[in-house]
Amino acid sequence: MNADLEKALENYLLAMGDDELILGHRNSEWCGHAPILEEDIAFANIALDEIGHASVWYSLLAELIGEDSQSYPDRLVFFREARDFRNAQVVELPKGDWAFSMLRQYLFDVFENKQLLALSGSAHRPLAEAAAKIRTEEVYHLRHTAAWVRRLGLGTEESNQRLQSALNELWPLTSQLFVHLQDQAVLVSGGYVPGGEKLRQEWENAVVPFLEKCGLGVPETDPEDDERIGRDTHTSHLNVLLTEMQSVARLDEQASW
Repeated sequence: MNADLEKALENYLLAMGDDELILGHRNSEWCGHAPILEEDIAFANIALDEIGHASVWYSLLAELIGEDSQSYPDRLVFFREARDFRNAQVVELPKGDWAFSMLRQYLFDVFENKQLLALSGSAHRPLAEAAAKIRTEEVYHLRHTAAWVRRLGLGTEESNQRLQSALNELWPLTSQLFVHLQDQAVLVSGGYVPGGEKLRQEWENAVVPFLEKCGLGVPETDPEDDERIGRDTHTSHLNVLLTEMQSVARLDEQASW
């Protein structure tokens, strides 16, 4: 793999890992607060899965650039500043109410399932193998969150209104999931990763009819806004999240855990 391909793949793996890590952390905030005990356990497990998947992508990144796959992921998670993270803004927003978290997870689950399916045929074999393995777990995540979206959308007037409010806030931010990263075009042309536009079309073809069947109206967006938010742009919420998440590790950067 030449230097340009390697750098582009490095950026791609970092973005995937950051998406999973930050979303997993947000989901973990429901532990002990979910509406029913069974869901408290189920959603906590989904949070753990997402963080585990982040570890997979960070470890692949470490191997790609010749770093230690055991210690390097910890350095990425606990000792980077917010400006160096490449997650989409949609995953860093506070957890909101139950409708907000369920809808966000559903929208991300569909995106991830489409992305992983494409990546399972990647020309980079380690990436293809990891994607195929992770997708088996993500299929169950999607079934779970889709069931909740259907339940809330077709439930009471209040649950439908809460879900619609969440959709109005989340929908404009989903475009950032599909924005091409630096030098991603070389990865797409080489068969390493899927193109953003194709992935977005597949995602919309899945989510829009489903949301409408759940009694929701998909907001209209300005297509010109799609390219205006890069993955190096974050909200103030990420700073707050990282301050909490990194606080213990930063007490002693040389400590062994």
